[in-house]
Amino acid sequence: MGLEQLAAIRELLIKQSPDKAGSKKESRPQDADKPRRPQGAAKGPRPQKGDKSQRAQGGDKGQRAPRPEKRDTPVDPVVVAISRLQRHFPKAFPKNPAPKLPLKLGVLADLVQHAEQLQLDEAQIKEAVKTWCDGRRYWTSMVENAPRVDLNGEPAGAVTANEARHAKRMASRNASRNAARVRAEKKAQAAAAEAPASTDEAPATAAPADTAPEAPAE
Repeated sequence: MGLEQLAAIRELLIKQSPDKAGSKKESRPQDADKPRRPQGAAKGPRPQKGDKSQRAQGGDKGQRAPRPEKRDTPVDPVVVAISRLQRHFPKAFPKNPAPKLPLKLGVLADLVQHAEQLQLDEAQIKEAVKTWCDGRRYWTSMVENAPRVDLNGEPAGAVTANEARHAKRMASRNASRNAARVRAEKKAQAAAAEAPASTDEAPATAAPADTAPEAPAE
């Protein structure tokens, strides 16, 4: 092959090379025209699935239903009055399990003088003293010649024989009343327990032809 032929082949290759470069540019995908992110550029924050503060407060899982407010049971006003007597005059009105003491005759009038201190009126004081003196603990203390006490716990008189007998009768009557109530409750419970058994064992009787059968009790 001569030099002239080699030169002709070289020129032919040079002419073809730009066409190949152009074809490569045309075959580039469309996404190549998009601007590329420069190297070292800071990346933006990643999208978070949920705010942690909201999760802590139950935002994603739903808020908890508020708890119902506790309703305070009403307190018997007599109980409140007795508690004030015990707080201001603990020697005359000792707390359980300490035994009660016979109170001075006329202690009600002494307490009325302290009505403002007790924050009670005369009717409330009277009801509190009546309730305090009506019960087994007080009747047990009413023994003949037992010393009565004033508001400060100092002796102020003594229990007479008639007062002791009256307290004994009241204690016996109260015990009999309580025993009768217990027996009545047990009897009612026994009757309620036997009622279903007697109903199941009762024989079935055919109703008359002209009488509709009774509906079972609900």
